[in-house]
Amino acid sequence: MGLPIIGDIVKTVGEIVDDLHTSGEEKNENALKKLELLHDQLKGQQEITKAEASHSSVFVAGGRPFIIWVSGCSIAYQFILYPLLLWGWAVAGNPSEPPPPMDASTLMTLVLSMLGVGTMRSFDKVRGVDTKRIKPKKIKRR
Repeated sequence: MGLPIIGDIVKTVGEIVDDLHTSGEEKNENALKKLELLHDQLKGQQEITKAEASHSSVFVAGGRPFIIWVSGCSIAYQFILYPLLLWGWAVAGNPSEPPPPMDASTLMTLVLSMLGVGTMRSFDKVRGVDTKRIKPKKIKRR
């Protein structure tokens, strides 16, 4: 469900906090109803995530973990390991060149692009676009 559900969750949590800080039985009942709605939304998102993860196609079930691991390892190298390597290089007084950094702009472009693709797919799901109806074009061979 992506960003639309996140906005709904943030709005609902804000309303619940407002209701809990005001007195009155009716306000507390409203807060309880909103909490139940929030719970239902989160359960729905959990079911979608489970269905995607158990999909038989490696392009559906395997793409997300692959991108997460590649992006996570790259970010860990760039922002955790690389500074430690530079520090170790300086402490050791190594005369050679330190290891090269990753191109952070390319890394962030990759991560943000993948987040954008995920958001677009979530938007399609919210609008009810069924990608199973889309058939790939056959390539004519000579």
